[in-house]
Parts: sequence; structure tokens; C-alpha cells
Amino acid sequence: MTLSIRNQLPGTVTSVTPGEVMATVKIHLTGGQDFTAAITLEAAEELGLASGSSVRALVKSTEVSLATAPVEGLSIRNQLPGMVTDVATGNAMASVKIGVEGGELTAAITKDAVTDLALSPGTPVVALIKSTEVSLATA
Repeated sequence: MTLSIRNQLPGTVTSVTPGEVMATVKIHLTGGQDFTAAITLEAAEELGLASGSSVRALVKSTEVSLATAPVEGLSIRNQLPGMVTDVATGNAMASVKIGVEGGELTAAITKDAVTDLALSPGTPVVALIKSTEVSLATA
């Protein structure tokens, strides 16, 4: 299966916490970072997720926000530090590539945000991704 989702981070499930409708899945990414996905309980069961399962965390580029430093006091579970490797801007939007341990992420943000944050290759950033915006695929 070929997907349009640019951000595909491989990892291993470390725990699954089921709820009545949703489950939180903790993942240790191959780059060494810990990552959280909140998916439906039905999906977790259908994928057969358990500690030790190999997965890919999938995140649309429009769901990746950027900060120029770690953010405290925030409910967003996933904060991946990295470095801007490329910026492509259009009239309104921009595509920002970020090198992170173990791979690369792409963030689709506004051109104004690129300007306000002074993003260019070499700028250190933190990619912020809500756990509810992460989909999982088994390897």
C-alpha cells in the first residue's frame, strides 16, 4: 500500500492502555524517542497491538506544529526535537522538513509562521504532535 502521509516513524509498542472506546499506545521510536498514539480500542484490537509489536506511527504533515524550543505546561504528548533541513514556501503555505533522530518529518505550516519563527535550514525546532492525530500501521 502506498500512502500520501509523509511522516512514517517506525517503532516498537511498549504498552497499550485500553479504555472504554479509546486506547493509548506508547511507542519507542527507532530514533530513541518515546511517542504516544491515541486510537480507537477497536483499531488496537484489530491490529493485535501488544508490548513488542512493530508499528509505524503515521502523521499527516498538516498535523505537525513547530516550536523553536521545548514547550512546558502543554497537553501535547509528542515533542520531537530536530533541525530544519529544508523550507519550501508558497504564497500562503510552507513545507518544512525537519531532521529528527531516526528519520525526517514534514510540517505544513503557514508562510507567516515560517517568517515569525525565522525558520531556515539549521534552525533547531521541536515538532509537536497531538496523540489523537497519530495513526498506527503494523509493520
